[in-house]
Amino acid sequence: MTPWLGLVVLLGSWSLGYWGAEACTCSPSHPQDAFCNSDIVIRAKVVGKKLVKEGPFGTLVYTIKQMKMYRGFTKMPHVQYIHTEASESLCGLKLEVNKYQYLLTGRVYDGKMYTGLCNFVERWDQLTLSQRKGLNYRYHLGCNCKIKSCYYLPCFVTSKNECLWTDMLSNFGYPGYQSKHYACIRQKSGYCSWYRGWAPPDKSIINATDP
Repeated sequence: MTPWLGLVVLLGSWSLGYWGAEACTCSPSHPQDAFCNSDIVIRAKVVGKKLVKEGPFGTLVYTIKQMKMYRGFTKMPHVQYIHTEASESLCGLKLEVNKYQYLLTGRVYDGKMYTGLCNFVERWDQLTLSQRKGLNYRYHLGCNCKIKSCYYLPCFVTSKNECLWTDMLSNFGYPGYQSKHYACIRQKSGYCSWYRGWAPPDKSIINATDP
């Protein structure tokens, strides 16, 4: 078993490839949970790829240009390569070369970063401003909180550490409003609750405030 195959069992996260492969099943996860449960979170551009003979169907090794690191400074301060299964049926991830910048999350095994469809991976230009701010500092503040998924009503929080995630009630399988615009952060009262912060700035100055 390759490190990534073990990771598929251990870690399920919402990603752009949720419906990407018939045999790859991933549990929905709020981006904050994906952030907090990842060893590495970076913004990067893919500049090359190659197929290596590793695992039952091979492993794709992407060469990346790291733009910014949000998590993983002690694990691997600079990432040059990311590894994923070559087969989408094993949750392998397909990325465009020399085209987009991506938000990439993953785990580290034997000094290598592994990622796949069950990780939070998204084109940078598809992230909301709130998600970008979450990556910069808000998600980190909420890593001691617990995001509790609600699939059917009624559902309730059972401790002061929980935020109730209800996106699946109306947007099952897709990122919903809480995923796109909210972080679960502990407040001064000691309770965790959803936090959005200020409204997005005018579109003409978004680039100036881009995290």
